[in-house]
Amino acid sequence: MKKSFLIITVVLVFLAGNTTPIMCQTVKSTPDTLTWVQKIENWYEVNMSYGSITVLMAVESTFIPFPSEVVIPPAAYVASKPGSHLNIFLIVLFGTLGAMIGASINYFLALWLGRPIIYKLADSKFGKLLFLSGKKIQRAEDFFNKHSKVSTFIGRLIPGIRHLISLPAGLSRMKYVTFILYTMAGAGIWNAVLAVIGYLAQGQADVINKYSHELSFIIIVLSVIVLIYFIAKYFNKRKEKTTIN
Repeated sequence: MKKSFLIITVVLVFLAGNTTPIMCQTVKSTPDTLTWVQKIENWYEVNMSYGSITVLMAVESTFIPFPSEVVIPPAAYVASKPGSHLNIFLIVLFGTLGAMIGASINYFLALWLGRPIIYKLADSKFGKLLFLSGKKIQRAEDFFNKHSKVSTFIGRLIPGIRHLISLPAGLSRMKYVTFILYTMAGAGIWNAVLAVIGYLAQGQADVINKYSHELSFIIIVLSVIVLIYFIAKYFNKRKEKTTIN
């Protein structure tokens, strides 16, 4: 949850500026009077496609820390507009297909590499860059062992477990057909919930645009708080290691 929140806030703060280079290049006709929410909406409307949704959701379902909350709801928001090139049902379909692809990557990596290498990678510097650790893998594996095969379905609905639950499925050599069925069922429900949230947000578009500046301020404050938290946590760990040594 902390990881997803951090990424979401950073992305939104980055897009909140009135002179974002990427935004200016992509949506050249965007007036300066548009709010940052409208700019994000325009960017998604121009750049979002079923192919990009599939790719992003595939990334989200691997061990790479990328939240589905910044893919499905905005896409569904755009789909709710009259004349949109996106369809909310196809968004859920391709989002679920992407989740299946990403989960399969995790599954086969765990199946081929085995437990010792997976844990070693999770505790390596590369693993830490991806917010992984042996403890997180162990937590996902304990959850899998506790709930058996159905954990692949339930785990897709739980933040912090969702993108890692495929690893213990591969480590336990769960049948791939069973794994895919449970994965698609869980991912489909999760994507449908996110799509409904994005779709309903269209009805509140005027309110969102009206208070976009206030939202920008809140997001920036929250981002600073989260940043301070992680910096403090980092220095506390270093202090503890120094004390032990």
